[in-house]
Amino acid sequence: MGSREEILATIRRRQERGGSPALAEREQLQTYLRAHPRGPLPEVAGDLAARFRARAEASASTCDRVAAMADAPGAVARYLQAHRLPKSGCVWPRLAGLDWKGAGLELEPRAAKGEDLVGVTGAFCGLAETGTLAMVSGPDTPASASLLPETHVALVPLVRLVPYMEDAWDLMRAELGELPRAVNYISGPSRTADIEQTLVLGAHGPYRVHIVLVG
Repeated sequence: MGSREEILATIRRRQERGGSPALAEREQLQTYLRAHPRGPLPEVAGDLAARFRARAEASASTCDRVAAMADAPGAVARYLQAHRLPKSGCVWPRLAGLDWKGAGLELEPRAAKGEDLVGVTGAFCGLAETGTLAMVSGPDTPASASLLPETHVALVPLVRLVPYMEDAWDLMRAELGELPRAVNYISGPSRTADIEQTLVLGAHGPYRVHIVLVG
């Protein structure tokens, strides 16, 4: 028996449940897990886009909105210009078909490198409850593009907004079947207050998160 099994068996004995679960108990647990039951959830009603934007901005993200995905490169260019940020970097390969050059941007469709200061991505979906981006990794959606550069810009179609994190997991199961190697939830810029309770942005990732809502 390994250390993990020993610890769990000790807990069960202290609970007077025996050293290891019986087959019937295991089947009951598996049935419960397969059902993906939800606990109590706060109310998220009304305009999901307005709720998502308000919560994202409360987490120190900035937001913009455009009518169509074809307008997104121009919105990204305006944001970078307004903040005097580089107009080069990386972009998800999935978004390579947008007219980045026409917007004056030099974004290479690839994973991020150490020298990239700007990374542009999409998002699997957005969570209106918390203003959070749900990101799934894959060959055309490399996780490094949202984690390594100092500035992360995310394009989020309004049709990909869901109320809760539970909805995001349901959507992944329905659309992806098997979960990817990594699922990341991003709520604003990276931050820490470990040192003297002083908030520092960009501690473990981007200093800036800018979200362009599309639709």
